[in-house]
Amino acid sequence: MPSAALAPSPAVVRGAALLTVTALGAALSFGARAQAFDAVRLYGAVPDRNGGTVGVAVVAGHEYMGSDERRTRAYPAIDYRWANGWFAGTTNGIGYNFSRQPGVQYGLRMTADFGRDESRSPVLRGLGDVDARAELGAFYNLQPTAHTFVTSSLRYGSGQGRDGLLIDVGAGVTAPLSPAWRVGAGVAATWANAEYTQSYFGVDAAQSARSGLGLYQASAGVRDVRVSVSATYAISPRASATAGLSFSRLQGDAANSPIVRDRAGVNGVLAVTYAF
Repeated sequence: MPSAALAPSPAVVRGAALLTVTALGAALSFGARAQAFDAVRLYGAVPDRNGGTVGVAVVAGHEYMGSDERRTRAYPAIDYRWANGWFAGTTNGIGYNFSRQPGVQYGLRMTADFGRDESRSPVLRGLGDVDARAELGAFYNLQPTAHTFVTSSLRYGSGQGRDGLLIDVGAGVTAPLSPAWRVGAGVAATWANAEYTQSYFGVDAAQSARSGLGLYQASAGVRDVRVSVSATYAISPRASATAGLSFSRLQGDAANSPIVRDRAGVNGVLAVTYAF
């Protein structure tokens, strides 16, 4: 058992676990960058005070959404929240939280869709790159208790025509096993409009001629659903380590795309963060 001087802060352990279930659960599915900004995560910081987290996450995912080729990468996790409501970082983007109520967060933000390079896989050859785009959006989070949460966000501006729209929803629970250990589980889903789905899963006439794939028109619908589990260990009052697993499955027209080689997959992550 840790001594009183070294005992981890409950806020640090709880915040790390909540971040794990949402942020890392999203990152696990089909590769970290595909859903990097599916929710705003402001957990762990002390209300009405400046604070942030810094760390690194190693994610074992796929080359692109729907790929059967594995990809393991390390990503920085740096986020900061100001007491006046502004926040910025690699997990949340840049935005403003209008709420001053504990357990409720809502606001506006700017994020990024990182696109997709056709060089990632032979399957994508001839489809061209999907360029990285800036996204504008909004979010609403609710934390009914210390151990439960609901997240939602809207993001607009991705895809070839800069008119892709994504709506993300998620929910989860956490539970303490000891003063230093906490586990969590979460579910999430993402809906995409036709412009986004066509950019990432469709094949138009020009792409068909170059790639040899058949024409495919992708329409709006639920893009994917995700289930994640995690365990967080408080190394110190400010540092924590997290391991997580996630099961993800593409849905609808996304799942039926000719570029999809694996509709579902189990992915993993290991992350270490420090709160300051």
